[in-house]
Amino acid sequence: MEVPKDQMAMLLDNDLFESAQILGCFLVSHAPTNNESNPYLKAENLVLQGDALFGEKEYRRALSLYKQALQHCKIVPKQTFATSRSSLSTSSRSSSPNSLNMSAINENEVKFKITLCHCALNENRAALAEMEGIPSKVRTLRMHLTMGKLYRISRHNRAAVVCYKECLRQCPYVLEAIAALAELGVTSKEIISLFPQTPKGAKPFFDHPDTTRWLHRYVEAQCCIASNDYRGGLEHLSELLQRFPNNVHVLLEVAKVESIIGRADEALMIFEKVRAIDPYIITYMDEYAMLLKAKSDQAKLNKLVHDLLNIDPARAEVFVALSVMWERKDERRALAYAEKSLRIDDRHIAGHIMKGNLYLSMNRLDAAVSAFRSAQELRADLRSYQGLVRSYLALSKLKEALYAAREAMKIMPQSAKALKLVGDVHASNSSGREKARKFYESALRLEPGFVGAALALADLHVVEGRNKDAVSLLERYLKDWADDSLHTKLAQVFAATNTLLEALSHYQAALRINPQNEAAKKGLERLEKQMKGMDPDAPEEDEDNDVEDAEGDQEDA
Repeated sequence: MEVPKDQMAMLLDNDLFESAQILGCFLVSHAPTNNESNPYLKAENLVLQGDALFGEKEYRRALSLYKQALQHCKIVPKQTFATSRSSLSTSSRSSSPNSLNMSAINENEVKFKITLCHCALNENRAALAEMEGIPSKVRTLRMHLTMGKLYRISRHNRAAVVCYKECLRQCPYVLEAIAALAELGVTSKEIISLFPQTPKGAKPFFDHPDTTRWLHRYVEAQCCIASNDYRGGLEHLSELLQRFPNNVHVLLEVAKVESIIGRADEALMIFEKVRAIDPYIITYMDEYAMLLKAKSDQAKLNKLVHDLLNIDPARAEVFVALSVMWERKDERRALAYAEKSLRIDDRHIAGHIMKGNLYLSMNRLDAAVSAFRSAQELRADLRSYQGLVRSYLALSKLKEALYAAREAMKIMPQSAKALKLVGDVHASNSSGREKARKFYESALRLEPGFVGAALALADLHVVEGRNKDAVSLLERYLKDWADDSLHTKLAQVFAATNTLLEALSHYQAALRINPQNEAAKKGLERLEKQMKGMDPDAPEEDEDNDVEDAEGDQEDA
């Protein structure tokens, strides 16, 4: 009673993995193939059954079967062994078990399957060890790309560069290899030089000049972004958008850069455009969630998280978005979601930044520094520098805070946000306030609409007793920018100088623009008490009554 092996192969070809793995149980337990005198058939059947289990995502079981198959390969004479099914493609299947000199190729394919199982189980070190057992001459394009990723995860950057370069020599359209090489410091000129040259008499690899033009522009954009030349990167990406107007990938790259350099409004507009084009996209949607939270747009944030959970609840971006949503309600729950995102992908930058922000708000400052450093090692991002500066200032480590702020300014010399960060460090020390003022003014000259620098400068005026200068500055900005934070700050200055009606007007204006502005809500509540002649710092009467009632109840008992 033979078990039809060709039917097993057909099931696998049609992705009917459940049926295949059930049939595979009959195949591997069949008496003739169970006989150790026929290791070739046993190995072949184990690989087929392993493929079925891999398709069912039972990676640990598949891994075990692939390893057993390799053990049987060692028993079979080199000239007679050949598996009938290639690793993950159906195109290279061999129908003849007697084909010559195929042993090494097939053994390497099985090793690659073992690598993929280890990767799926997040066992990257074991995966890399398996890949290193495959000779470089027989590695496929996919093998080179997988090995590049594994080397990069293991921080073996030079080896990763070699693998990514080999990918581009074989196919210049492996765009993730281009991005990886740019991030690893390879220049655009060197990357472009890797693209295959056309041999004499052969068909050109690039059959149209437009192909080389846009691909070269893409390389230059990635290299600019990786080297923190964000302005140059945006220029190249804008040129690509003229050629490909609704390209979701390019739009997301632009939104990512806008987020990195702190241009939140521009980033929000692009993310909304991307969602309109493709409502099922998940990539970078956690960055969008962070921007929505910063804008206090809770309704859009809730809808975004609901949509993401319905699309794919297993992605790291979804857990970061959940963390963002829960941050104000339950910090511990939010932290659990951020940590879950990093268990899915420990190189997910937004997860590290979110984790750092939560540790900072929970006053776990050393843990916050560690989280922001982890994000910074993956990519220089303004938010990780801002988190580091805030953490170091809270730890009273002015020297470290200043170093981090200056590093941000060095990496992003055209960023007003980076200048403001240096000003914040100087403003924390009474002897550095004059320097802080100069940095804030420089930031405003570089970006006149930068409300954050205007607010910081207003705070500096108030601290030094120049309330009129603070009012004048804030009123000047309100003529051009109707921003709720400007109204709130102006209301706070008026309230401090006992100009209560003006303060009331500005608190109300802030809440009309943004009803979720917590600072304006608390300020208005405090102001109303002042206007009634009450002490705003006194405990609530209801609280006193509750205490008295509780005491009375105890006496009755």
